[in-house]
Amino acid sequence: MVTLFDKASNGAAPSRATMKDSYSTYQEPDTRVPPNARPVLDAVSVNGVEIAESDILAEAQNHPAENPGAAILAAARALAVKELLLQRARERQIAVSPESDAEGRSETDEDAAIRRLIEEEVAVPSATAEECLRFYENNRAKFRSEPIFQASHILIAADPADEQARAAARGDAERLAKVLAEHPSEFATMARTHSACPSAEQGGNLGQLTRGSTVAEFERALARMAEGEITARPVESRFGYHIIRLERRIAGEQLPFDFVQQRIAGWLEASTWSKAVSQYIAILAADATITGIDLLGADGPLVQ
Repeated sequence: MVTLFDKASNGAAPSRATMKDSYSTYQEPDTRVPPNARPVLDAVSVNGVEIAESDILAEAQNHPAENPGAAILAAARALAVKELLLQRARERQIAVSPESDAEGRSETDEDAAIRRLIEEEVAVPSATAEECLRFYENNRAKFRSEPIFQASHILIAADPADEQARAAARGDAERLAKVLAEHPSEFATMARTHSACPSAEQGGNLGQLTRGSTVAEFERALARMAEGEITARPVESRFGYHIIRLERRIAGEQLPFDFVQQRIAGWLEASTWSKAVSQYIAILAADATITGIDLLGADGPLVQ
């Protein structure tokens, strides 16, 4: 598979130090292939070095596309860009020193040479505090803590593949919801008696929930509810039918700029790095003799 070694980021925002798929950042010209069509490729070569058709076909499996033809074209471009970068690395006599990631996976010599080439020849400035602040101010909604919901539920479980069981579960849940509408104080007691969820032992109490803690249908219901409210109608999910009580909602808060500045800098630098690598590859391609594949398009190298 055509790839570059991905340095461990320890969960941080991506940055220019993340060297994954650098030659995949090249902005290819739009040469779409009709559905189910396999392109007829002439011999693909870079400065006289031919790329075997068997290698292109093997690489195509690593390029998901709408049709096989598009995957083959993407594979041919990727291998042509890889060869272009390797030739430049050899020309520069780049010293190869493979690195390993946190899981012990090591780069190939080719990946190490390309990574080092990019590090030496593509200069990307660090994002300034002013640029980070401008991004923060223009995208404040991206930097809010998630709301927290404290909720309880009663689950009437049913296999989604069993229509009869689903219908029976829905009927049971609707009857319980009607009873709770008149006797909301009985929620915990009814949860212990009727709920199929382990939370039944705590009267249905699920504790504090954030985005991703529950299924999407449950989350949408919580977002619409007021504190103390019990759903008038059961909420359906793949697990069955839920009667939900929202105990408390803690609204998300705006995160301070200082808290997210490093993350923003990583995003900005990653974006700038990708564009810079794309432009660098386009410049190399403009000076190379490439046959069988178009790396430049009608408008020449992608230099801004």
